[in-house]
Amino acid sequence: MISIQDFLAALGGVLNGVTQSVMAMTFGFAMLPSALAYLVGIVGCLVFNSAVPISFQAETMAMAGAMGKTRRERLSMVILAGLGMTVLGAFGLLESIVAFAGEHVTSAMMAGVGLILTKLSIDMVRKDYKLGGISMGVGVITYLVTKSLVYTSLFSVLAASVAYRFVPDKDAKTIEVEDKFKFEMPTISPSIIRGTLGLMCITIGGNIAFGQVSGAISGVSVNVDHISIYSGLADAFSALFGGSPISVVISPAAAAPHAKWAAVIMMAIMFVILLSKQLPKVVKYIPSSAVSGTLFILGAVMTLPDNLQAAYANASAGTALSSSIALAVTVFVDPFFGLVAGILVNLIAAPLGLG
Repeated sequence: MISIQDFLAALGGVLNGVTQSVMAMTFGFAMLPSALAYLVGIVGCLVFNSAVPISFQAETMAMAGAMGKTRRERLSMVILAGLGMTVLGAFGLLESIVAFAGEHVTSAMMAGVGLILTKLSIDMVRKDYKLGGISMGVGVITYLVTKSLVYTSLFSVLAASVAYRFVPDKDAKTIEVEDKFKFEMPTISPSIIRGTLGLMCITIGGNIAFGQVSGAISGVSVNVDHISIYSGLADAFSALFGGSPISVVISPAAAAPHAKWAAVIMMAIMFVILLSKQLPKVVKYIPSSAVSGTLFILGAVMTLPDNLQAAYANASAGTALSSSIALAVTVFVDPFFGLVAGILVNLIAAPLGLG
């Protein structure tokens, strides 16, 4: 039977989702069509008996924003990546891909993503050093005190928004999103294909890492291919009408007595909130640089160190070389080519005597 602890855990996940939605709107994703993704997530958890919820995930949103030059490009990448992840999950290929790439190369690619997010946050501060600097400073202090990304997001965004309200910055740009259902036919170009493959690489790593963590906390077995199916469909349905990518997250719902139902409740509450169309009304008072603090902590503190350590842990000369190549190519090109480059170097390392 569902308990009050399940509802409280679900509300914790809602708080995280609401704060992360600011980043989604920063990159032009609409909230109303994003509700479709939560509906798909609810059905997915019930059909597959999964306790792994989906919600606004900063890594995916930030990478889509960084790799797509226009809103149309970003939406196209998310739609195609979502469909691609659905196909991979349906054929049970996720575990095979990661096993072939190897943990070291995959971790190096994710470390490169951490550096990309860090650079994105610093660029925001450079463009709007007053409000971006406030967000960055408050974000760092909040994380040092709380060790929580939820509170980091909340207080860094709040601080920059209050500063903008009382001390307006004429150079600051506010977040403007047209919040409605609008069919977005995806387009194809070399940059969109690259962005799609890059998003898929990040999603593969995130689904496996976040899914395993949620499974360990909840005690419910996790099938990565199943969560890739419903999270991929959620991304595609959402972005097809202008909405945000909605990905696998580590949620407080995993710690609830009935983790599956807590995940369903969390997504149902987010579904209702997005349908109410209230979030964009609030966000118009928030400067776009307000998310710089969240991005910095996410990239420099939460993504980079652990993945960098895993990329070189007990590594031979050949493995260290492949990890370094994967990291460098990810940062200077994109995650897909980073993963491919790391795999190729790994394959030729042994013949070159670097095994």
